[in-house]
Amino acid sequence: MKILCVLYDNPKKGMPKKYPLSKLPVIKKYPDGQTLPTPKGRDFKPGTLLGCVSGELGLRKFLQKNGHKLVVTSDKDGKGCRADKELKDADIVISQPFWPYYLTREKMESAPNLKYAITAGIGSDHVDLQAAMDHNIDVYEVTYCNSRSVAEHIVMMIISLVRDYHNQHAIVNRGGWNIADAVHRSYDVEGMHIGTVAAGRIGLDALRKMKPFGVHLHYFDKHRLPKSVEKELNLKFHSSVESLVKVCDVVTINCPLHPETENLFDKKMISKMKKGAYIVNTARGKICNKQAIAAALKSGQLSGYAGDVWFPQPAPNDHIWRKMPHHGMTPHTSGTSLSAQTRYADGVREILECIFSRKQVRKEYTIVRNGELAGTGKHSYTKGNATGGSKEAARYKKR
Repeated sequence: MKILCVLYDNPKKGMPKKYPLSKLPVIKKYPDGQTLPTPKGRDFKPGTLLGCVSGELGLRKFLQKNGHKLVVTSDKDGKGCRADKELKDADIVISQPFWPYYLTREKMESAPNLKYAITAGIGSDHVDLQAAMDHNIDVYEVTYCNSRSVAEHIVMMIISLVRDYHNQHAIVNRGGWNIADAVHRSYDVEGMHIGTVAAGRIGLDALRKMKPFGVHLHYFDKHRLPKSVEKELNLKFHSSVESLVKVCDVVTINCPLHPETENLFDKKMISKMKKGAYIVNTARGKICNKQAIAAALKSGQLSGYAGDVWFPQPAPNDHIWRKMPHHGMTPHTSGTSLSAQTRYADGVREILECIFSRKQVRKEYTIVRNGELAGTGKHSYTKGNATGGSKEAARYKKR
């Protein structure tokens, strides 16, 4: 088989010759009991850089040994990009949420051999799931591999926004020391009302991690949590997003992107929030209207916005979120820590081993199978397509 793997660029100074930590903590199970990926082999050292082009997800030796062809590129956007050329005779395409190869209906129709699309991470909205169903292309992702990494990032962003860390750090870097300037937008998070839109693996974990800060916790989800969990966290359930945002000082967005959630946080929704509230979005950029977010920060309806996700990715250099006030944006790094890379590389190999041996891939990793949403996909997504507008990613210019 031919496997096309689309990964982000190498470090500008070349691959690391050494790393800060010599080894990673050993974790065998996730909080719900699901085991970590269990491939039959591994051709890399845990904690090394695997998500970039030269890292190759640690797959080359394994694939070549078994007679398969691996093509790895970061060139994924614009007419004539290498990924589009290599896709035409590929059997499998692997991509990441952090550097997504937007697998549109048009691209699927250019690739008659394509049978599998694998996400090295979680969140498969960069694949036109409706087109995948229509073309009988199975879609898999490494569910849970970086959920806890993202939850940690959420906590970091909440505290950083509320304490106005970004402003204080910038003052120091400029050589300044004006304490009044540094604290005039800084608050304690203790006593605030924190709510999540979706309380799946990431959203619930973020709430658990925030509980020790002495906050009041809220959630909205289509699937209500067990009463025991609500009691454990003193967690208030809301039957609508509108109900949640009216009472929360901080809203963290953790739902998948699909037609029902696209543009969910528009001008109307933001106007229903507490004046001066904060939004943390590590889900998908397209869930928030970019113009509405920027306008709300300028007007003061929002005190801050921290996001790890953009649309499209990479974001064009003139994307309004790069220059809007009071933001804490990062370039979709929450789920690709070196710790997470070990897990999602292992997971991709486990999925490939199942495909090659014609064994069924774990239900937890399954998004589309045999022309239908299945497994995690059936629980988390709706039919339809959320890749529209992704061609704008070609406007990004490396600097």
